[in-house]
Amino acid sequence: MKAAKFNAFSQFRFLFFNSKTLNPLNPNIFRFRFLTVAAALPSPEKTLEDQAEELSSTCKDSSDLLKQWGCTEDDISKIFQRRPSLRRMEQTLLQSKLKILSDLGIPSSDLTKIINCRPRFLDSRIDRCLEERLEFFQTLFGTKEILLKAIVRNPSLLTYDFRKQIKPMVAFYEQLGLSRSELTSMLLARPTLIPRTSLDDEKMDYIQRTGVEKGTSMYKHVVALFAISRSETIRQKVANLEKHGFTEDEVFRLFGRSPFLLTLSVDKVQRNMTYILGTMKLSAYLVRDNPCLLFLNLETAIKPRYLLGAKIDDMGLVPQVKGPSLLRAMRMTEKRFIKAFINCHPEDVAHELMEYYTKVKGVRRLAESSRKQLYKGFPF
Repeated sequence: MKAAKFNAFSQFRFLFFNSKTLNPLNPNIFRFRFLTVAAALPSPEKTLEDQAEELSSTCKDSSDLLKQWGCTEDDISKIFQRRPSLRRMEQTLLQSKLKILSDLGIPSSDLTKIINCRPRFLDSRIDRCLEERLEFFQTLFGTKEILLKAIVRNPSLLTYDFRKQIKPMVAFYEQLGLSRSELTSMLLARPTLIPRTSLDDEKMDYIQRTGVEKGTSMYKHVVALFAISRSETIRQKVANLEKHGFTEDEVFRLFGRSPFLLTLSVDKVQRNMTYILGTMKLSAYLVRDNPCLLFLNLETAIKPRYLLGAKIDDMGLVPQVKGPSLLRAMRMTEKRFIKAFINCHPEDVAHELMEYYTKVKGVRRLAESSRKQLYKGFPF
């Protein structure tokens, strides 16, 4: 017992003085050594029974460790299937990575989701430049809460190359006239912004042609969406709209007013435009002034509401779904649409209209029900 006390005293003595020069040590080194020694000394609050319990609960393998962090048997099976290397990973290494995430303040529910959806993330070196990275992100995001939200949205923020990807990307967007608060909102909305950012002279010309000025609310969206889109894809989407009567300049100005059109697939825009121009007999310029029509689902919104409007017209009922009311009807929520154009009629008429509306709304395009749902990753 006396020998143990003497050893502890000796360790504390070397915390304050260098063994050779007896000069006081650097406070930072002192803090590190103090924590190291304190961790090595037996805790008075832990009894021998507590320590025995901890030893008995030691995980046998990585599967047991993942269970302790909240993963179910089904989760673990999928994780190992998608990332077999985690089954062979050393427990101490896996535990240290999970603890880093936990110590950041990530809730256990979100931590489980990250492990389950992004098992390859645990194969990365998340401790690299960690302190410098977190300090930089704290300045960028402003608060710890927003920082944690961004990490949960995209855990790869902890693995991207800090000096070659993250810092240059932030500096680049700041040079384009974006504030850090705008960049923060972009990172939350577009988690892949960092690895996918690519703005060459061609894309910069596209941004200029949209007519969006720096400092406006749409500027950050225009810049971000052009930055993460491939030039070939942009050209395809421009050409697709040109086929329906737009000039190239009109298309880019349309992107400036509604930049999220860049997120729509060529197929969706093609199908909506074909139905709007061919069946509904509306003009391309009406679509230009009401781009929301391109965001609507053709099978569940545009087609059934248009067909119901035609039936109401055939029955001679009012209000009718045509003219200015047609655009208003298309923008309505489902509940409001039913109330405005179906439930406003007598019960028997409303029942007939509802049956017809449900029938045409249930029609799906060929082979849509057999379309495979591919895994898209996490969380995007």
